[in-house]
Amino acid sequence: MSWSLLLALCVLLLLVVKLLCFLCADGDLTLMWSEWLGRRPEQELTGLVVWVTGASSGIGEELAYQLSKLGVSLVLSARRVHELERVKRKCLDNGNLKEKDIFILPFDLANISSHEVATKAVLQEFGRGFIHSLQIELTKHPGIIVSNICPGPVHSNIRNNLLTEEVTKTVNYNKTQDREMATSRCVRLMLVAMANNLKEVWIGEQPYLSVPYLWQYMPTLAWWIICKFWEKRIELFKSDVVQWHTLVIPANWEADTGGS
Repeated sequence: MSWSLLLALCVLLLLVVKLLCFLCADGDLTLMWSEWLGRRPEQELTGLVVWVTGASSGIGEELAYQLSKLGVSLVLSARRVHELERVKRKCLDNGNLKEKDIFILPFDLANISSHEVATKAVLQEFGRGFIHSLQIELTKHPGIIVSNICPGPVHSNIRNNLLTEEVTKTVNYNKTQDREMATSRCVRLMLVAMANNLKEVWIGEQPYLSVPYLWQYMPTLAWWIICKFWEKRIELFKSDVVQWHTLVIPANWEADTGGS
């Protein structure tokens, strides 16, 4: 066997291995590499102060629980005070924090005028903070790291009021979510991204993880898929007929859910 043929076979084998790894992955390749060989959240995040917005449910709630187990002081924010109190109690019961390590700060993130007051309250409470931001201009400031976290469908109750006019209004949607990522796994990968200062990460089960790669490398095809299936998907969702786990395009790949 010639060296050129042997080299070609090795390259082909490497490509097959990479493809299999991608098919089994639930995050982009940089994130998966960081989880395998990168810095551990247990070593990098302990002792920080982290401000979790949307902490009353879903990803924000799970983020609070996992951070509390790492000994991270928490600022919990959302609009529903009673839900924040519930999350705080669970953090104290199951985490490594004391009462003084958790600060409940209810406010509406959509109310921009309240941001400065809320930030001052956090700084007054802890003297420092690990602030969420998606503004690219902050990358010019040393010591501020911006991470863009892009999750696909995550198992939660967000769809119950996703298409309603009010946060307290819900729709009865009880279809299976067995193809969606567990919230605990999504948050674990977010912590890995924070510990390794990753600028942007894509998180999701297959086939959803393939979607951002499609947007990146074949945007025209991605647009065609959106135009062909998106409107129909929304209508089916509203009528409570569609089985979400059989769909191709996730609802929140374009949503910015926070960062470090």
